[in-house]
Amino acid sequence: MLKLKQKFDLNRDVVSDILRKEASVCRVKEYTEAVDTCILNTECDGGVLYSWKGVTGTTRIGKYDSNTKQNKLLYTFDKQVCVSSCSLNKEETLLAVSLVQNTRGEERLKPISKCLTLLIEIHPINNTKVLKAVDCRVKVQFLHQETDRRSVLESHLLLFAEDGYVDLYHVLLSKQEGYRVVMANPEHLSKTAERIVEDFCWVQWDGHMQRLYYLTLREKFLLRCIQFFPNHNCETVLELLLGLPASSFRTVKFVNLGFDHYHGEKPEQELVRMQVFTNRIGSMCVCYSHLLKDRQELIYTLVLVHQDCSKTFRVSLSNEEPALKSTQLHPLFLPIGYYILVYLQGYFLHCINTRQQEMLCHSLFLTGHDATLGLQYQAADVTVLHAEEQAIGCLLHLASGRIHTAELSPAYLLQILRSTRSRCPSSKTDPQRLAALHCLLIYMGKDPNLELKINEWLCDNVNAFESFDQFQEFILASLYRIGYEKSLGLDKVLPFSSVFEKEDVPVCLLEVPGVFCMTEQHIEAVFKGKARGLQGFWSELQWNTERTKSLDAVANPRYRTSHIQDDWQKLKSERRPSSHMNHLQENTKKVLSMVDTWCLDRKLVPLFQEEDHQQRMLIGLTVDKLREHLNRHLPRLGKKKIDSLVVNYVAKLLELIRHMLESVWLKHKLGPGALCLMQPGSPAEWSVFHFMLRILESARSLYLPLPPGYHTLFAVFAVRCLPHHTFLQYVDHGFLQLTETFVSRLMTDLDNSDANEKLKFSILKRLPEPLEQRMCHMWDHPVSSASISRDYVRTLLEKQNKNKGFASAGKDEPGFRPEFLPLTYLTKVLSDIEAQALNPFEEQENVDAKFVEETALMQTRILLGYERK
Repeated sequence: MLKLKQKFDLNRDVVSDILRKEASVCRVKEYTEAVDTCILNTECDGGVLYSWKGVTGTTRIGKYDSNTKQNKLLYTFDKQVCVSSCSLNKEETLLAVSLVQNTRGEERLKPISKCLTLLIEIHPINNTKVLKAVDCRVKVQFLHQETDRRSVLESHLLLFAEDGYVDLYHVLLSKQEGYRVVMANPEHLSKTAERIVEDFCWVQWDGHMQRLYYLTLREKFLLRCIQFFPNHNCETVLELLLGLPASSFRTVKFVNLGFDHYHGEKPEQELVRMQVFTNRIGSMCVCYSHLLKDRQELIYTLVLVHQDCSKTFRVSLSNEEPALKSTQLHPLFLPIGYYILVYLQGYFLHCINTRQQEMLCHSLFLTGHDATLGLQYQAADVTVLHAEEQAIGCLLHLASGRIHTAELSPAYLLQILRSTRSRCPSSKTDPQRLAALHCLLIYMGKDPNLELKINEWLCDNVNAFESFDQFQEFILASLYRIGYEKSLGLDKVLPFSSVFEKEDVPVCLLEVPGVFCMTEQHIEAVFKGKARGLQGFWSELQWNTERTKSLDAVANPRYRTSHIQDDWQKLKSERRPSSHMNHLQENTKKVLSMVDTWCLDRKLVPLFQEEDHQQRMLIGLTVDKLREHLNRHLPRLGKKKIDSLVVNYVAKLLELIRHMLESVWLKHKLGPGALCLMQPGSPAEWSVFHFMLRILESARSLYLPLPPGYHTLFAVFAVRCLPHHTFLQYVDHGFLQLTETFVSRLMTDLDNSDANEKLKFSILKRLPEPLEQRMCHMWDHPVSSASISRDYVRTLLEKQNKNKGFASAGKDEPGFRPEFLPLTYLTKVLSDIEAQALNPFEEQENVDAKFVEETALMQTRILLGYERK
């Protein structure tokens, strides 16, 4: 599940260097005795502090610089001591150390105390000042803050006592002889101490963000966070009530405050495991396990402050699985990006999506043999180091002294996608596939090679899965990735999964076997410091929390693509241009101009090369509706940013579909011959047609626009791959649109065989009259020639009619068919004239009708040359 990369190895990076130094001290070529080396702390700059017992009976402290890959000796004690806590200031001029009493009694510290805390000048004087001599454990940690006040030399040290208090020391420094840095007021250090926490039972230090989290217990557990600012001031910025039992902590728990090799709480003694993880874009997750009531069920809670909710998971541990070992009482919490991995070795792995957490199917849950992190050690022996900005998790195996960076493995997630249905029921694998697909597309989707592999998976799995449409998920999740890094506020308003478009969500996506989730809304996190004004992360977190509350109070905060249906049907029925259409065309121009800048050298698939009025209108309408939705729900982003986001979103949609087609085009090695209408389609071209059909079906049901030219390309493949009668059925059912570009190519490229003639006639009958007339001009055929002649004569006679000024009486005889237009027109003119002329026989009563008929017949025969006068 994880891709592990070794970042630090104590033996490789430190011990080998120590052996060389000890050999130089002993004046031998090679020092072969074992060196007792242990890691003491990891600082926020990546440096690793460690200690070792020297050959001369001393204890030394060094630092490994992860940037330069160099080791530096910081300090040497003149005797062997037991270092339980250690920290180095940013300038590497001061070293804070807590020493515990040697329990063997051979060497006892004076004064005799359980713990002695020292502040040591590293260079050049090595002056030492005692900060604390107490009978409880003490942890030390320097602040590493960015500051512009370079002229002022000072360091700030946090001191954590097991008695439950935290002191902050402000240490002023001075330069001597240009380079010596010494404490300016060593005798007044105790007076500079500021007590910032009076009582705690659990504390966690976040060195990267310079934050301190701690728990206090009154009636309930209250989590507080103190933020240290660059000006060295600190302030409580958050308070959050947690529903932990009062008996959750037997002893004070320190998290991310180094490693005490002389006092370690055994795993079976740990009642509750708890950690806080944050992300710079404004998310906070408080993770803790519950007291273990029995060995058949494990309960853990994730408080998602940015989502204003908490989620409690109950995972059943079946009897078929091995019995829980005493060293595996609590799960391991590991942050990777915006995912939290909850891992109980040998039982389950839950990869929880903290940004899209409404449904279980968007988080990956694995059990049994699939639930593995790929670790070579017992999970109980592994410590999670706080990840920088929650991007990459770090794992430390203290016994071996190895630190690994941990990322989700794309190869493993692809393997889940490719798992066959024969191996396990689809109801089990579909939620896993869906969760893996979203993780690959959103969290890892920036890798073009990975996207290509996902496209290949789509090509090999064209048929829809039982519970979700993988093409729709691919499109929506890929588009969601565009906006999710811009602002956490887009999580609840942008579409990211087609599951929400379903009226009836499949049960297997709502209920994942083996895990039950209970959600509690409105956790009521209290933000402090409003008088000064929260900034940066805290401002984003506060806004995200408030925005979540407001969006939860309205109906349909998430944009659904199906909402466009009524407007789209109305727009298609309009026949005349309007100001609204002109506005939509302007939207489309913005989108297509952006696509043009992306596709300058991409001409593998012939898209964006023709006018497609219908798709252009749908593109413009999509921009309009999405912009309107974001302006309504996220006005804080501003209209300019929203407009840019929406245009980029729709442009990426068109580009994404083009990229999908290019992938399948390259997979099947199609060339220019694929666009030739003269030959029937090959198996490869039939596969491409099927792939395009799935894209079309997915886009149609979501009312998403397609790139101009898509329907033409699809029709070309359809007419080559389908029987003609099936092709016409596709047209009649709306799957195929007969574009002018396609029909013109069909009329000119196909010969006039009987089958092709029949197809052309069938297509002409299905075209609107104006388009039908234009297409007739392109077809070299007697029927089209006759049609052109009729059009010409009609136009000519109508023009003549207008010139002579005859008014049509408008009488049409029923059943009359204009077979020959000149005769028809002449008949019409005579009828109109007859209707307007006076009837000479109307007023006369005695008229010999027989005589009139014989006279008229005689005159006609004379005119035709059959009779003489």
